[in-house]
Amino acid sequence: MQRKIQKLTKIQNIPKGKIIDIQCGNIHSIMLIEFKSKRKLYSCGDYQLNGLGKYENTYEFTEIKSSLFEENDNIIDFCCGNSHTLILTSNSKLIGFGRNFFGQLGTEDPGNQLIPIQIELPKLRFNEYISNYHISCGAFSSFIYYSLPFSNLEEDLIKLFERKEFCDISFKTENGEIIEAHKLILKYRLNQNLNQNQIEKLKEIISKKSIKESNQIFEMIYSNNSKINPILYSEIKEIINLNEKIEETMKRIYLNENENEKDFIIERKEKQYKFPKLILIMRSELYRGMFLSVTEDTSNKVTDYSELSEESFQIFEYWIYSNQIKDEIQITQEIIDEIKIGIDYFQLNQTNPNLFDLLIRKFNNQN
Repeated sequence: MQRKIQKLTKIQNIPKGKIIDIQCGNIHSIMLIEFKSKRKLYSCGDYQLNGLGKYENTYEFTEIKSSLFEENDNIIDFCCGNSHTLILTSNSKLIGFGRNFFGQLGTEDPGNQLIPIQIELPKLRFNEYISNYHISCGAFSSFIYYSLPFSNLEEDLIKLFERKEFCDISFKTENGEIIEAHKLILKYRLNQNLNQNQIEKLKEIISKKSIKESNQIFEMIYSNNSKINPILYSEIKEIINLNEKIEETMKRIYLNENENEKDFIIERKEKQYKFPKLILIMRSELYRGMFLSVTEDTSNKVTDYSELSEESFQIFEYWIYSNQIKDEIQITQEIIDEIKIGIDYFQLNQTNPNLFDLLIRKFNNQN
């Protein structure tokens, strides 16, 4: 049964409580309602993309029920992606349901989840400073970030900046007073009342110290986005630097500025990433920034997959949204070879093996 509404209409039969938030996915909507001190989630829409937390379509907002929502716990945040939903509780419990073909639920199981499951929160390097988690969803991705509590901000920042790599950052003022950089940073973070000379002096001292993390924290504090947790900023910056280095090298190779550079290797967290010569082509309209096609250099013979064929592009695109392959597409060995490189390179077969299996079965049936 289809119901088309073409003008603003009051939604009926909503439970009587305080509406805290409403979010929408592709074909589902979630509403958070507070009853006195207890919060509950309600959903409506099409369950086929698994974003409802239920086994059937609902045309009215009905409660999402699960034993994971305990009586002594409460929902503090939730967000919707294209076809998945994440929920955060006051006991730092992460709950989710929906499609997981890109690993957007953050579980080892690549299967889709129709009903709520608990998801393990990541183990972070600086757990002693962390008290608050926050969640956010993209169309096919999820992001968890954390922050220092405002009430303990001064104490926690002092602990952070008293780590040994910050202890020797100090300088003398014109009247001989010794200023420790971490306390100056703390003063600015809390009061934001340093004068320009103090800021410039602090920047000069820190820049001379070759302490990567302190530079990153300094940049964060004096940026317009000073509310970002400095620990989080440091880890994000590390990823950004890695991506920028990859992109810079790929562009240089692509523009033939360095013909002798055949390989680009980055070691990160005991894992080695190797990028063969020539380029990865970004198809942002398909994977929102993921590099899809690969040019592979084997025995000095370059097999160029830098441009996906139109057939392969359509296969990827349709598979993303439907997890299926269109019946009318004729599968060839060239298409299989092309897509297999992308799947293997990005380990997509670990998050969802269905695409390649479907290709092979369809190819065998057609022949």
